[in-house]
Amino acid sequence: MKSLSKIFLLAAAFLSFVACDKVNDLQVNQNSIAPVLSVSSATVAPLPADSNKTALTLTWTYPNHAVSDPNSIKYIIQIDSSGKNFTKAFTKEVIGSLTTSFTGKELNTILLGYGYPFSVPVAMDVRVTSSYSNNNESRTSSSVKVMMTPYKVPPKVVLPTTGKLFIVGSATQGGWNNPVPAPAQEFARLNETTFGGVFQLIGGSEYLLLPLNGDWGHKYSVADKSKAGLSAGGDFGFDLNDNIPGPTTSGLYRIIVDFQSGKFTVTPYTGNLPSNLFIVGDATAGGWNNPVPEASQKFTRVNSAVFEITLPLVGGKEYLLLPTNGDWGHKFAVKDNSITNLWQGGDFGYDLPSNFPGPATSGTYKIQVNFATDKFTVTKQ
Repeated sequence: MKSLSKIFLLAAAFLSFVACDKVNDLQVNQNSIAPVLSVSSATVAPLPADSNKTALTLTWTYPNHAVSDPNSIKYIIQIDSSGKNFTKAFTKEVIGSLTTSFTGKELNTILLGYGYPFSVPVAMDVRVTSSYSNNNESRTSSSVKVMMTPYKVPPKVVLPTTGKLFIVGSATQGGWNNPVPAPAQEFARLNETTFGGVFQLIGGSEYLLLPLNGDWGHKYSVADKSKAGLSAGGDFGFDLNDNIPGPTTSGLYRIIVDFQSGKFTVTPYTGNLPSNLFIVGDATAGGWNNPVPEASQKFTRVNSAVFEITLPLVGGKEYLLLPTNGDWGHKFAVKDNSITNLWQGGDFGYDLPSNFPGPATSGTYKIQVNFATDKFTVTKQ
């Protein structure tokens, strides 16, 4: 009986030892609260000269996590375009501190990364999330809106001094002949630092980009044409070593050349690029008669992607664009002509259901149609 009592005492001691050696649970404090975020300014527009100075300071309250060392709390700052619900947010991690700052250069890099144009204010949402270092007990602040304006920085690749850009090479219809056939092998200038065009390319070949048609003195090219995936885009530069590799399959391709970032993209063009373009409709002098009078209702092709025409339009009427004069089989139109102010410009496409709405007032107007962006503009002259 005495031996049995000793066995029970040993068992109890063992269980007590095991209980004392139990691994602690992950930290959880049901009394923690979301931090309250404050910003130093609701409007941020740093100048290039102040790029290294602090442009925005964020502070937030302590979220009452139950830890002996508040400096161990992790905070994640998120910045994203307003209304995007932080789906593509820039993030920054801060440990322990209840504040962080951004220089003008840091904010500018964030904004340009989203593709926002220079000198145009844009609404950005900012928030902070707190948690333990193991990400347990996450608490997120309400978002705060800050208007931020990116400033202009020099483009990564020097722009063509001619203001123009041409494509030449065995991948093009004109081959390596220089000068190249214009306007079919000239890019459209989409903005200050971006050019775009739609070209018929020959699969498995190469090309270069020229700032001056007919001149081999300078070109835009790539450092190493053997780099995987380069036929679909990548880095380019001024007077680099190699030709640009074209796509493996022949067809129409949209090429966008961004001098600001120093990158180009090549994607199959799924639209329809016409050789000619005509306007028809009761907004025009020729009405809905088809064929239209070519002398007055045929567009001029400016480059590979842009067609334009200047002509009188009758107010309050409509029109369509035809790739072939006299043929109703296909047309360029809009999806919904009830969109407010669509007469001034917007999206268009091939064989869409609605006529273009003309301007409300009769007058002379310039219509520009860009197949690189699939957009049109109408301006009164």
